[in-house]
Amino acid sequence: MFVGQVIHDLPQAASTNAYAFSLLSKNKPPEGTVISTFNQTEGRGQIGSNWESEPGKNISLSILLYPEFLQIQHQFQLSQAISLAVRDFVAEHLGDGVTIKWPNDIYVNDRKIAGILLQNSLHNNHIRSTVAGIGVNVNQKTFLSNPPNPTSFFLETNREAELIPLVHSLCQCVEHRYLQLKSGKIFPLQQDYLRHLYRFGTKSLFKKPSGEIFTGIIKGIDETGRLRIARQEVEEVFNLKEISFL
Repeated sequence: MFVGQVIHDLPQAASTNAYAFSLLSKNKPPEGTVISTFNQTEGRGQIGSNWESEPGKNISLSILLYPEFLQIQHQFQLSQAISLAVRDFVAEHLGDGVTIKWPNDIYVNDRKIAGILLQNSLHNNHIRSTVAGIGVNVNQKTFLSNPPNPTSFFLETNREAELIPLVHSLCQCVEHRYLQLKSGKIFPLQQDYLRHLYRFGTKSLFKKPSGEIFTGIIKGIDETGRLRIARQEVEEVFNLKEISFL
């Protein structure tokens, strides 16, 4: 096992992703190096959003990867692999009802339990390095920032869980899916991603930034990671922040 073989356990960190980038700026740590803290004070989500995490209650970690085998135009394949890994991890401990809300939020039924922030460094049309930031709500019971629909392992099971064994379990899941990607098993990854995609193939309400609300059906993902939605027999594609679920 290489993911987590080297692990930096920090008593506190503003951002595990930022710490990972500071390591990268000094040398090239072994692939699979993990930066983990149970007290992240300035965690980030997609497009600059904040990630709330009560000290001592949740998993906040970053994993250093070197997916140099991936061309830039295929970087969403890495997002799919990491999303599936976190989904596998949550489902392993909570059972059914765990899905991936496009592009890479992890949901239990209609509530968010985990988020992922991938930051890639590019070189010569390939991905040189990736910092995969993962936050999982484990023992948190209340959310002070009032995010729209949070949940946690505790809220789902009414039991507290030990964080350190969960970190090792998560690392194993990431390694499995990453090696699947590295070995070229792209089609099975894509099929698994669609199989576990939140609201895939069902009529749903969506909202555009303009305020327009419409009914559509998620049909899939294009090769760059855009969401394909059919509405009135016409298919449209959307980037991140160009569409929201209602």
